[in-house]
Amino acid sequence: MAVSANIYSKYAWSQIKRQAPPKRPAGERVGDYREIYSEYDEDVVREQAARCLQCPNPLCREGCPLANRIPEWMALTAEGRFIEAAELSRQTSNLPEVCSRVCPQERLCEGSCILNYRGDPVSIGGVERFINEYAFAHGAVTAVPADPNGFRVAVIGSGPAGIACADQLAGLGYAVTVYESQMLPGGLLVNGIPSFKLEKRIVERRLDLLAKRGVVFRLGVAVGRDITLAEVRGTHDAVFLGHGAQKPKDAGVPGETLGGVEKALPFLIQKNVASDLLSIPPVDVKGKNVAVLGGGDTAMDCLRTALRAGAKASVCIYRRDLANMPGSRKEYANAVEEGAQFKFLTNPVAIIDDGSGNVSAVQCVQMELGQPDASGRRKPRAVKGSEFTVPADILIVAYGFEPVDFPGDSEFAAIKLNEWGGIVVDSSGMTSLPGVFAGGDSSRGPSLVVHAIRDARLAAGGIHQYLAARKTAVA
Repeated sequence: MAVSANIYSKYAWSQIKRQAPPKRPAGERVGDYREIYSEYDEDVVREQAARCLQCPNPLCREGCPLANRIPEWMALTAEGRFIEAAELSRQTSNLPEVCSRVCPQERLCEGSCILNYRGDPVSIGGVERFINEYAFAHGAVTAVPADPNGFRVAVIGSGPAGIACADQLAGLGYAVTVYESQMLPGGLLVNGIPSFKLEKRIVERRLDLLAKRGVVFRLGVAVGRDITLAEVRGTHDAVFLGHGAQKPKDAGVPGETLGGVEKALPFLIQKNVASDLLSIPPVDVKGKNVAVLGGGDTAMDCLRTALRAGAKASVCIYRRDLANMPGSRKEYANAVEEGAQFKFLTNPVAIIDDGSGNVSAVQCVQMELGQPDASGRRKPRAVKGSEFTVPADILIVAYGFEPVDFPGDSEFAAIKLNEWGGIVVDSSGMTSLPGVFAGGDSSRGPSLVVHAIRDARLAAGGIHQYLAARKTAVA
């Protein structure tokens, strides 16, 4: 297909329809764990990029937590200058090939696009994915160690925050060592996000680049258990805490200790990570009724993973309606296409025993939405006499995560926390311990990959300023 001449028109947005990236049919994709989307071809991506209005005050940049220079790389893409476009996208993001796959663009950049007032927004995520995959395929993403500056920094955790911080610091000449408690690096990008959204090879490719830049990975080493924080601080000039928040929330109803009641993250790990390095008991859902509590992206991941693992039914139980559900609308639509069922305005009140200590159903009550609560969301309330049950052989609790508690006698206990257990940081990302910085879920609570990257970039800048000031003081 030749590129249409109207891409050079200032009215291209109205002459060219938004086109989503190619997606495999639902009946095919539920049979494996491969990514469901692929890239545009070159002609289509140029047309889609040409829909950008090149706003003088681009709202898409304001909607992006990283303030990506979207209109600029859209213009380059429309001209067919894909490698230059990708290079520009990497200037503000350490993981553009990941963000293009997992970000809820409809709530961020695309949701802020001015074209929403006239029709469909620019396909920002699809274009970002194309240009970066094009750059990788053409050898345009290289890794060259920077000249060493003489400072050493420890990064604890190899998830998105750890990767982004290590990448920023390595580029500034720091000797970076990443400590990861698991034997498999990548954090939630590998063990939490299913491969049908983000194939592991994408993360492995990025980790390989870091290693080529000189970043050292110490796997299977838990700071605070295998090595003390004091030892790490004693051999490094600064420390970044990017270990995340992976303590699962409880169901909070009677019966949650029954057999067959599972937490979301262990379920996702053992279904999506084919590795002997992770010793997690298998959860067999084949031919069974699976119910999932929660309405976030983790719940969507569990629903879709259960279907791929052969579940008879995969049902989401969520106490608010679709409009108030926090999960990505794109992931919700994909889940529905693949056969997941949703019971909105439904609240679990008890987990029913089958008589032998295992779950058999979830006792629920119908809800209705009342007045908005402090967060602005309408508060659900139970409808009298509306009790009913949802069959469940396996119940997965996907209510989100909290920071893991530091032991009282741990060196980490000296770090100031807020009321919900998150690490308190200042405007530079530094904690109450001098030279110790933090970012991502460990400081802000469970959030998006793009937020973790933003925090990590801020902390890396803070570390750079902190050590530069120390060097000046010594001199």
